[in-house]
Amino acid sequence: MLGSIAIVAGTAIGGGMLALPLATASLGTIPALLLLVAIWGVSIYTSLLMLEINLRAGVGLNVHAITGKTLGKVGQLIQGGSFLSLLFALTMVYLMGGSSLLESRFEPLGIKVNHEAAVLIFTLVFGGFIAIGVSWIDKVSRVLFSAMVALFVIVVLFLLPEVSPSYILRESATELVSKGELGNLWLAAIPVVFTSFGFHVCIATIVRYLDGDAMSLRKVLMIGSTIPLVCYILWLMVTLGTVGGATVYGFEGSLPKLVSALQGIAHSDILRQCIDLFANLALITSFLGVTMSLFDYIAELTRARDNLLGRLQTWLITFVPPLLCALYYPDGFIKVLGFAALPLVVMIIFLPIAMALGQRKQNLGGYQVSGGQFALAASALVGLVIIAAQLWVAL
Repeated sequence: MLGSIAIVAGTAIGGGMLALPLATASLGTIPALLLLVAIWGVSIYTSLLMLEINLRAGVGLNVHAITGKTLGKVGQLIQGGSFLSLLFALTMVYLMGGSSLLESRFEPLGIKVNHEAAVLIFTLVFGGFIAIGVSWIDKVSRVLFSAMVALFVIVVLFLLPEVSPSYILRESATELVSKGELGNLWLAAIPVVFTSFGFHVCIATIVRYLDGDAMSLRKVLMIGSTIPLVCYILWLMVTLGTVGGATVYGFEGSLPKLVSALQGIAHSDILRQCIDLFANLALITSFLGVTMSLFDYIAELTRARDNLLGRLQTWLITFVPPLLCALYYPDGFIKVLGFAALPLVVMIIFLPIAMALGQRKQNLGGYQVSGGQFALAASALVGLVIIAAQLWVAL
């Protein structure tokens, strides 16, 4: 159970943590925390709904097989298209964020690296791990994730005493934006926060890992999803409570500016290095996890051979589309992360609701999440709100 909890928490925590302060800065700390709790509640319910579907469909089946069994080929096509869109969007996000941090790392050395070169270097260096194989990525990811967690604890412990109550209690950056613009900023924040709780892709794996033990799995999902919530609350308090929401809002979504601002508050060079390393590891661990999943999925779709030529072909399909987007859309870190909410809503809200309705009509028995039709309707409404919010911001 401990290992499964770590998988759930680790799947959620990553690059999205860095985007949260940038996306919610204009709302104010307290409203941002309330939004976090609300989205977390939706995430817990949809994860338990997916658990219900997995257990009734059969322990050991992956998401693709479960979707086909309950919704047929059309459902599988929708699920597959949503999965690909999500992973491509997230890969693009991490290429943007990683390259911007890479640029900032070269500046103190007196080396000027332009955006295009930074994106290419980040892709070739860290994307190269994906071509080596899953076993090596697994070993590297464990070490990097453990280091990231340790650095997060250090950064939070040392920066919490610097939190200003006036920053925490300030309602929003109303002195910088009009009420109408603040409404748009609320709409822009909702999809980003929702994407930060996207741990659902690992549910089929842990159902198989724990042999379909419903009560243990329920505890795993509830505890595993609460850990990211606690981490996000602490991170928002540390960032918005020390730098200030109005200041972070002025960064206009720039990750290097946020990191530099936090380093400016640090009282020692060691803590400044910890902040810098934490930001880099959060992006790199997420990047490796997402691109490994995308690489494997594309290899399965194209039925590529597991040789040098086959892996090169899969690698090119995995990285060329997001690489081109990252090269020609350099300032889209927050915007594209918000776009990733669209396929995620389809995958973890709309499709599970459709599958649950189909299964419940058959009276199969077994574990069923509480809430009945009301909870399903409320979740569908939340999904529509998230999609409407993202489309409103995009248009």
